[in-house]
Amino acid sequence: MKQQEAYLVLDIGTGNVRSAIVSPSGKILGVARADIRYYRDDLYPDSIYFKPDELWSQLRELTGEALKQAGAVTIKAATTTSQREGIVLIDQAGKAVIGLPNIDHRGREWEEKYLDKSRIYQLTGRYPTSLFSAYKLVGIRERRQDVWNGLACFLSISDWAAWELSGITLYEHSQASETLLYDVAAGNWSEELCALFGISQKILPPLSQSGSIAGTVKQDMAEQWGFNPAALVITGGGDTQLAIKSTSPSIGDVVIVSGTTTPVVKLEGDYITDQLERTWTSRDITKDRFVFEANAGVTGLNYQRLKEVFYPNEGYDVIERELAENNNKQCMTSLGSLIAGETKPVIRGGFIFPVPVSHELTRSSFVWATLMDIAFSIAENYKVLAEVSGHDAGYIWACGGGLQSSALRKLIAAVTGNEVRVRNGFEQASVVGAAILCNEALGVAVQREEAVLESSIATDQDAAMYKTFYEQWKATREQFRAVS
Repeated sequence: MKQQEAYLVLDIGTGNVRSAIVSPSGKILGVARADIRYYRDDLYPDSIYFKPDELWSQLRELTGEALKQAGAVTIKAATTTSQREGIVLIDQAGKAVIGLPNIDHRGREWEEKYLDKSRIYQLTGRYPTSLFSAYKLVGIRERRQDVWNGLACFLSISDWAAWELSGITLYEHSQASETLLYDVAAGNWSEELCALFGISQKILPPLSQSGSIAGTVKQDMAEQWGFNPAALVITGGGDTQLAIKSTSPSIGDVVIVSGTTTPVVKLEGDYITDQLERTWTSRDITKDRFVFEANAGVTGLNYQRLKEVFYPNEGYDVIERELAENNNKQCMTSLGSLIAGETKPVIRGGFIFPVPVSHELTRSSFVWATLMDIAFSIAENYKVLAEVSGHDAGYIWACGGGLQSSALRKLIAAVTGNEVRVRNGFEQASVVGAAILCNEALGVAVQREEAVLESSIATDQDAAMYKTFYEQWKATREQFRAVS
């Protein structure tokens, strides 16, 4: 029996890691997941790290499980994607010594040391904070001399996984955009930024274009997994950029990517920034294209966690049915979503509803309030993008597991005034995007099943109703801001 050709995709998120076997058409043939194990570093007040050897061992095991699920396949290529802003440090002996995820803020106490933040924003397209890699490196230099003195280079997490696969040290452009050491407009490492942070350019790996062939899978792994020893390793990229690719967008399109957080992005052909410094601009994985971004923060994760509370044993179909039957829409919530330009985040959240408690208040009332919080925060960030660079296409692409709710997609359509479109496989956007990337690298032509799987369009009546809810949501948000 002829084996089906497929790709291996290693996807390292903030909360979990997965290995997927995917066909060139984007069909997932096997997938295995596990939670990432994090540790605290007592030398810093707000730090968290992972052990690269431990995570790589997980990935090797997960890949074996995913291959068993997939059955008879021939792996033609492998690629990697990951959370942005995270890095892995490699020592001079060629060992990965520590992994610093995007949620590591060990550099926070040195944020005010570098005062010319507007100049950094001009070069990097993002206001500098301890979220980004340069500050993580500063934190290591200032307090972990044992690691710093032996440092040979650092890699993004996706590029580290590719290094483990191939042994080749490269840094992909969309991931380099997150370091504060990369000139986004020029598309190169920046001597000026390295000098500003006191970081030697010697630890910066060569840059690699996403979709280029980095090498082949190392022999020991090909033997362990029992697949083609000639399988190629394709340079991947940031998980947001891979997810964007799954929608096959054009320059000028807006894409909502809902995973743990919800980036709202507009694709640009030129480098663009916001005079008020509210946005991020990154290199896309498509050459000479930029991702202009505002981020609604932890939204998809909130929805998933509340599903586990209110619907622990039911699927999304049950939630959608109960949402359609819900007549009590008086519950409001604020759950820490972000709006570009806000100087003070909302760090406490909860639900507000009339008392005494109505018999009409149900579990779906709380989910409905959560969806409104997500939709309104997305709409606010969309407004910022449209204000700076314009948008009149009349539609928005949507992808990611956080957008599985058709009620949420309809809400977003109502509050943004745009048709919301999804493509086949939108729930697994980064893996589908990775399959498309591998197809392009190998010259494989594949016709996608549907141009548009589904469109969500709201009526004028919907828009009028949500305008009232929007005002209530803003008031709720301010109540929680006052106690934050």
